[in-house]
Amino acid sequence: MRLVLALVAVAVAVLAVSGCSMLKDASKSDTAKAKVGDCINVIDGSSTDSKTAPIDCGDQKAVYKVAAVYDKKTDCKEEQTSYEETLNGGTTAFLCLTPNFKEGACYNESQNTGYKFVDCAAPEASFKVTKRIDGVADEFQCDAGTAVGFRVVPDPKTTFCLGSPKS
Repeated sequence: MRLVLALVAVAVAVLAVSGCSMLKDASKSDTAKAKVGDCINVIDGSSTDSKTAPIDCGDQKAVYKVAAVYDKKTDCKEEQTSYEETLNGGTTAFLCLTPNFKEGACYNESQNTGYKFVDCAAPEASFKVTKRIDGVADEFQCDAGTAVGFRVVPDPKTTFCLGSPKS
């Protein structure tokens, strides 16, 4: 299943000198300045104005890992979602993101806003990661008897087995 969404952040700034890349880069959020391999926490997901922040990849709240960085809007791979930051109607940063779920952690999944880390007891918890398998992209590694779903990331190869957040 492909989650189709774009996490979009809107940077509001007035540039005195148009086209100056130094000012353009200075107006970018910390998320927009992320590099491949960095991780992102979705604080408040939105299809038009997400609140995100870079975070250590080992943290449970590191929901996404940056897979690619562009200066213009582009197509991400099927299993990825995107983060776009705009300024005065133009794209200033475009990131392709892959899930970076942690075993034992729970997440909320929304078609409009993507994934967000949540407490497993929270009513908005959609699923719990019962098993994370790094180096393997194969849903058949998940136990059919206990798994309620899976997410597979081909690059880097990762399989996430999903269960009920209440388990």
